[in-house]
This record gives sequence, structure tokens and C-alpha cells, in this order.
Amino acid sequence: MTVLRVIANIAVTDPQLARPFYEELLGLHVAMDHGWIRTLSTQATMEPQLSFASQGGSGAKVPDLSIEVDNLEDVYRRAEEAGYSIVYPLTDEPWGVRRSFVRDPFGKIVNILAHTKPS
Repeated sequence: MTVLRVIANIAVTDPQLARPFYEELLGLHVAMDHGWIRTLSTQATMEPQLSFASQGGSGAKVPDLSIEVDNLEDVYRRAEEAGYSIVYPLTDEPWGVRRSFVRDPFGKIVNILAHTKPS
């Protein structure tokens, strides 16, 4: 048996509210939209991953999602300009990532990160 996809399902009252944060800020694309469910994706091929954590590292709370980007400073700047709550500032972590936590429109904490050295 081979796992083909891993999908995070987030319960919300209005899936359309995901648009400004996940589509406009992070550049995800609509893969499916039935009104009651809106699935977003990237054009990139990714390995399915699940993380189970007792803490978020460096004393941070465990984020609800982690999204790796290739333009972290730009995303961070646009998140600030859009008024999204930054709950963990841009930080270079000792395990080789630069990251920030941003609260999405649903109150979820999203770890937006970039690798600073090979993982």
C-alpha cells in the first residue's frame, strides 16, 4: 500500500474566507470548490508529511499548519501589511529554518518557513 496524498481538513464556517490568506498571501490554487469545501493546492509535487509535536520548538506553541515558501521575507511583509496577527516573529532557528507564525482568518496558527541550510 502507498499513501498518495495527505490532506489537512480544517473545520470552518465559511470556506471562502480562506481566499485572502491562503490564495492571495500564500499563492495556493483552488483544486476543488463545492461551496461547503474548498481545497487548495500548489503546482509543486510534494511528499506527504505529518508531524506530531509536543512543542513548537524554541518554546513556541505547536502551530496548526506549516507551509514552506521560497520568499519568506516577502510573505512576512505582505502579512504585516494586510494586518494579519504575527504570533511569532521572523526567527532564524538553530535547526536550519527561518520562520514566523501568522494567525489565519480562522484563528489557526500557521508556521510559514524557509530552510536556511540543507535539511
